[in-house]
Amino acid sequence: MKYFVKMEMALNNVKAYLKNKKGQGTIEYIMMVGVILVIAGLAIVAMRKIMPGLFDQMADKIKGAISNS
Repeated sequence: MKYFVKMEMALNNVKAYLKNKKGQGTIEYIMMVGVILVIAGLAIVAMRKIMPGLFDQMADKIKGAISNS
């Protein structure tokens, strides 16, 4: 019988711990930072494909503007 009482007390302690919302802000902050990092990583990968051509176009326009002056 004592075993069941101890088990019930332990279960109640676990339930109380899970209901505690003290660390909720920290977890939400960590999740938000993770989502931002994923989005930034995807943006960097996308920009790597676009940027070399963009820089070449800009250099050609600058060279064209210099030669027309």
